[in-house]
Amino acid sequence: MKRFALAMLLLALTTAWACPAWALFGSEELDKEKLVVTFYNEVTRGGYKVVDTPTLKSWLDAKKPMLLLDTMPYEDSFKKQHLPGAKQMEFPIPEMTELDAAKKAEFEKLLGPDKNALIVIYCGFPKCTRSHNGAMWAVKLGYTNVYRYPGGIKAWLESDLPVGKVQ
Repeated sequence: MKRFALAMLLLALTTAWACPAWALFGSEELDKEKLVVTFYNEVTRGGYKVVDTPTLKSWLDAKKPMLLLDTMPYEDSFKKQHLPGAKQMEFPIPEMTELDAAKKAEFEKLLGPDKNALIVIYCGFPKCTRSHNGAMWAVKLGYTNVYRYPGGIKAWLESDLPVGKVQ
C-alpha cells in the first residue's frame, strides 16, 4: 500500500513539475506518461527510495552524513560540474543485470562498510538511468538507505544551486 501511495505521489509530482497546467492535455502526454511509468518501474525493480531537489538541498545544508554519488562519466561530466561533495563512479545507461567481481569490489569499497549509511545516487536528468543502475546495485549489495536523485545535475543547476568542479 505504501508503494502504491508513493507511486501516485510521484506521478502527481512529476506531472505537475514536468509541464505547465495548459499543457496537461497536449500532445506530449504520451511521452510524459512513458517517462513516469518507466521511472516508477525502475524504482519498483530497484528497491530504493527517491529524493527531490529541495529535500536533498536541506540534507546537504544540515550537513547530514551521506555518500553522494555521481554516476556520470568523469571527463565529460563530473570533472566539469557535480553536486558539492559528490564522489564519482560511472555506470552505464542500459540496466545492468550483472556486476563483475572487480566492479563489485570497487563499488563496495566506495559505498563503505556501513550498510545503513545514507547513500544518494544521481546522474544527469530524470530520463538518465545511470543513477538507477547505481541505486539498484547498492540495494542488491545489501545497503538499506539508498536514494536516487532523479533530477540529477540538471535539476540542481536549474535550481541555481552551487556545483563542484575538478581543478
